[in-house]
Amino acid sequence: MDRPHHESDPRVAALLARCSFPAAGAAVNCAVSGGADSLALLVLAVSAGCSVTAIHVDHGLRTGSAAEADVVEAAAARFGARFRAERIEVAPGPNLEARARAARYAALPADALLGHTADDQAETILINLMRGAGVGGFTGMRRDGRRPLLDLRRRETRELCDRLQLGAIDDPMNHDPAFTRVRIRHELLPLLDDIAARDLVPVLCRQGALATDAVDALDALTDSLDAGDARALAAAPVALARWAARRWLRAQTGSDHPPSAAAASTTSASAAEPVRSP
Repeated sequence: MDRPHHESDPRVAALLARCSFPAAGAAVNCAVSGGADSLALLVLAVSAGCSVTAIHVDHGLRTGSAAEADVVEAAAARFGARFRAERIEVAPGPNLEARARAARYAALPADALLGHTADDQAETILINLMRGAGVGGFTGMRRDGRRPLLDLRRRETRELCDRLQLGAIDDPMNHDPAFTRVRIRHELLPLLDDIAARDLVPVLCRQGALATDAVDALDALTDSLDAGDARALAAAPVALARWAARRWLRAQTGSDHPPSAAAASTTSASAAEPVRSP
């Protein structure tokens, strides 16, 4: 069986050393679209000694998308992983990218591993900043155990797939400027790199890690602060009142995305207004 292992391939071992997979023998589900990042996730999960099930989710958004499942199934068979296909329907219309992502995640097991890389992290941080999400948005995607490739670069996953002749699928949606992430990837980040005269992806990721530490500290400081208690909010430092309001908004909406800093400010100010009024 053609299966790369860190014992026999030093290049795979070098990548694995920067990944965060569960211990060898652990059963894991991997979301595998057929793109380079997700195929690399599959290969590296198997190479880490995990018992892998590759799950392909077909959105049915373009002609021939069902055939992509065959690419994933073949890769799973080649590297000794199990395979499962899921089919979902996502209607065309506004917010297509967000709706397709939400539908895909709903079709996957809650613990499915995802192939997000450092490049995805940098893009997410920029998207959140453009939304006005404040410090909470600067953290990007949390290291919650589901994203073992966050320290790898997109070019490295492509190189791995090329080396193994996996024939990764290039989703046309990844080049459609109608999507904000695509424009950030192909227009904004290259421009920022040019202005800064350096690769800003590692810089953004490091800032995201620092922001995560700050967010954890703010969470601890506001654990006992009730965002529904106007008197408590009025007595608290403004930054903590806003943070408590932000946490309350997120709990109310159930959203995975942090609320904007403007929304948190408005909520905290409104809650405190009756106490501060003469």
